[in-house]
Amino acid sequence: MRRTLVLLFALLVAWTVAPVAAVHAQAGGGGDSDDSAKKKERSEEWNLRQAPLPGVRNAGPCPFVKVLYDAARYMEFKDDKEASANVRYTGEIEGVSSTCEYRGTDPIKVKTAVLFSFGRGPQAQDARKTYRYWVAVTQRNRQVIAKDYFDLPVSFATGQDRTSKVDTIKEIVIPRADATVSGENFEILVGFDVTPQMAEFNRQGKRFRVNAGAPAEVASTGGR
Repeated sequence: MRRTLVLLFALLVAWTVAPVAAVHAQAGGGGDSDDSAKKKERSEEWNLRQAPLPGVRNAGPCPFVKVLYDAARYMEFKDDKEASANVRYTGEIEGVSSTCEYRGTDPIKVKTAVLFSFGRGPQAQDARKTYRYWVAVTQRNRQVIAKDYFDLPVSFATGQDRTSKVDTIKEIVIPRADATVSGENFEILVGFDVTPQMAEFNRQGKRFRVNAGAPAEVASTGGR
């Protein structure tokens, strides 16, 4: 799926806002091992759909693109009870790929592809689930400048409890105050739209994942 996200905002010439705590972010981690055929198929799809490199040299570096750790995974439980038997739906951002282009005083144009994996647990009520995620542009390690949300419909095939998907944001436009403002002044963060309980679950490094080929069971592992 391809999307266009144009972020319009007034860029301050002087950085006068007091800095806040640095964002705890990292690229989305891997996941349970799929069988070799599925892993190869997913890898090929991801490689084919990564954002292509721009044909012209940029005026400076691209913005940093990261997955926010607290929102890197989506864990939905029946009655909000954290137990393997109560898992409804899961999601994980496994990686991001991005390129950018800007010259002179042009705005920065960023193309980003996000690789998702999804799971369907024993308490799932449907073979379809619409996940919601967000993309935010920030002054690096400072405040959010703009943020937008996207709905991502996912369907699980009959007899399958896992699937993966690549979602492409074709264009993120970041205006610049002048030619001296480079992409390294900005970060682009990606994350699921999670509840406070889900965010805390992620911070603690808890994991419940659906076992491939065994939809009635889930696996639990600790640690980050």
